Amino acid sequence: MEEEKYSQQNEIVDGKRLVKKMQRSRQVRQGRKRQNAFRSFMCLFVNIILIVTLVYAVKMPQWYLDKNIFTHPDSATLEILNNNIVSTSKILTALKTEKVPDVPIYMAKTKNLEDKLMQFAPIEEVYIRRYAFPARLQIIVREREPFVSISPDVNVAPIAFFTRDGKLIGREYLPLKKEYKTLKVLSYGNKGDDYSKWDVKKLLKIDNLAKYIETYSKEPVEYVDLRNPEDVYVKIKSVNIRLGRLDENAYERIKRIPSIIPQIQLMDSKIKYLDLRWEDTNYLKLDE
Repeated sequence: MEEEKYSQQNEIVDGKRLVKKMQRSRQVRQGRKRQNAFRSFMCLFVNIILIVTLVYAVKMPQWYLDKNIFTHPDSATLEILNNNIVSTSKILTALKTEKVPDVPIYMAKTKNLEDKLMQFAPIEEVYIRRYAFPARLQIIVREREPFVSISPDVNVAPIAFFTRDGKLIGREYLPLKKEYKTLKVLSYGNKGDDYSKWDVKKLLKIDNLAKYIETYSKEPVEYVDLRNPEDVYVKIKSVNIRLGRLDENAYERIKRIPSIIPQIQLMDSKIKYLDLRWEDTNYLKLDE
């Protein structure tokens, strides 16, 4: 009897423990459900906040270019660099016809702007950088290097110039800034030697001629007179040199200059030109 009574008591105790255990398990499951529900809610809330923030960030005006970016030369959202020949006003005038991108700056296409600027003859290359906050553009141009300037007369300002790659640039980009040192060449362009048809080879020939004379005279060349291709003059500081035809013997005749310059410096008479047209003879033509 006692054993049965003890056994019944144990069953009651075990039953209570089982009930408590099940209650704790139920509480744990409910707690986990509440935690999972809270995590799901927080994830949804955070995602909504992120989406709203992202949409707001994308729509911020700092991502978009000012509609008047190409209107004002002093715009804080546009910077133009290295344009020493093509003026900023010319560049802005050309860009005014282009539609300002109506998308965030990181999506804006600039190829049309580059193509527009490449239409300027002095511009060799264009690179456009995009920045945000605020949205702005930086236009960097690389211009061709001026090489030879053309003038119809020594007292007339240049009307055109050639670049080192042989491109002829018109008077709309003149005068050049003082930092550009070009070889001045006098040419009418319609008397037996049309300068508009000159190529790089021709330009280098003229430049080499000037350098050759500078080497032997120790004086800078002021201009080369090619108005008559059959009778070329080259002006240096001390005298005007009449070189004649630019044949194969022209460089040999130039080599006589060092022996003549000292004589010129000692003369009191005004000299019209130094005549180097002849192979064996050179003389000084006095100004009448």
